[in-house]
Amino acid sequence: MKTFQPRQSEVKREWHLIDAKDEILGRLSTKIAELLTGKGKATYSRHMDSGDYVVVINAEKIMVTGRKASQKVYRTHSGYPSGFKEKSYDMVMRSHPERIIEHAVSGMIPDNRLKKERMLRLRVVVGDQNPFEKEFTK
Repeated sequence: MKTFQPRQSEVKREWHLIDAKDEILGRLSTKIAELLTGKGKATYSRHMDSGDYVVVINAEKIMVTGRKASQKVYRTHSGYPSGFKEKSYDMVMRSHPERIIEHAVSGMIPDNRLKKERMLRLRVVVGDQNPFEKEFTK
């Protein structure tokens, strides 16, 4: 028998709708990362992008455990002198709650050439309306 290698044209992408209401951030992010990479499919191959599209609604209702809501900090650096910035979880949740889920999922996807394509298939929405409804019906 020969080992089955799927072709890019044979990859079937599905759309998944996930409600983030009252979900724990880390547990939800692992589910999303698995769908984006396609690990749950029988035709999964590490070197090939075979994941699905994921739409997450109610991003502002995500939960974290323990004291993370008051202690968690997101840090960035521009590369220039004094370019270090910190934002607390509460501040990011008030201004852009979708970025919290995107950041968590991005950390769970392998850092390789496929990461950018996989992250483009993640759509995080604030509110309970799904603006990608027409893609689900195809």
